[in-house]
Amino acid sequence: ALNKPTVLASGEWMLPAYLLQHSTGIGPFRGIFPELDPYRGVNLLVSKDQGANWERRACVPFPNPDWHEPMIVERQDGTLWMLGRTSKGIAETVSADAGHTWSEPTYPTGIRHPNARFHLRRLASGRILLVKHGASVDAHEGRSKLSAWLSEDDGKTWQGGLMLDERKGISYPDGFQAPDG
Repeated sequence: ALNKPTVLASGEWMLPAYLLQHSTGIGPFRGIFPELDPYRGVNLLVSKDQGANWERRACVPFPNPDWHEPMIVERQDGTLWMLGRTSKGIAETVSADAGHTWSEPTYPTGIRHPNARFHLRRLASGRILLVKHGASVDAHEGRSKLSAWLSEDDGKTWQGGLMLDERKGISYPDGFQAPDG
């Protein structure tokens, strides 16, 4: 798992951990471990005791799989919104039952991103922070112009566009919010 767990309103910790969907394998790993095929995709691990024990709640395969690097936020209506990296950009899926089942992943309207990691997190203010490549939310020029965006309506619209780094090749954003905001 590359990302931090999300603490849900229920108090559960949800950690999206992925197993590459390339069942044929890459290089010297080609064709090994076929018994793992049912687990290929994003596995949703849940802890009810702050990380002491974990259970697998679901597995979500993504279209055009790549490294996934999924992130989850809990929306104000209680649904879970998961974004994941694919070879064609960011794909999204939604769960209305605490992560037991998920919608068929699709590509969100209004968010365009290259095949690269992004960052998604709900802030203490209630807004959602998205860090992605591109000078606008709905476009990009590859891995350049790393920018930050805020949504006040659970990802329907985005404002801001704070340019974090204009250079090419800057990738793998991550973040957290300190206790003082």
